[in-house]
Amino acid sequence: MSNQRFASVWDAIEDTPQEAENMKLRSILMMALKNHLIRTEMSQAQAAKLLGVTQPRISDLMRGKINLFGLDALVNMATAAGLHIELRVLEAA
Repeated sequence: MSNQRFASVWDAIEDTPQEAENMKLRSILMMALKNHLIRTEMSQAQAAKLLGVTQPRISDLMRGKINLFGLDALVNMATAAGLHIELRVLEAA
């Protein structure tokens, strides 16, 4: 076993750099959405209505079931929640 160091957990567990970047973005969006729903003290039913999804979908979000969400869906949900998304693209180190 080697003692490799990774910039993030996604770099360590995903097969490709592309998959790792996708998972990083998805996790950031999921955390932002979850934090927003907690801050606003919105019920899952209210959140589902606002975001245009089902209550079980909100439950999946709150439980961190990242594999059930694509970037498009998360961007749509964040926008519906009134969140503003900014993206920065940097040269690889």
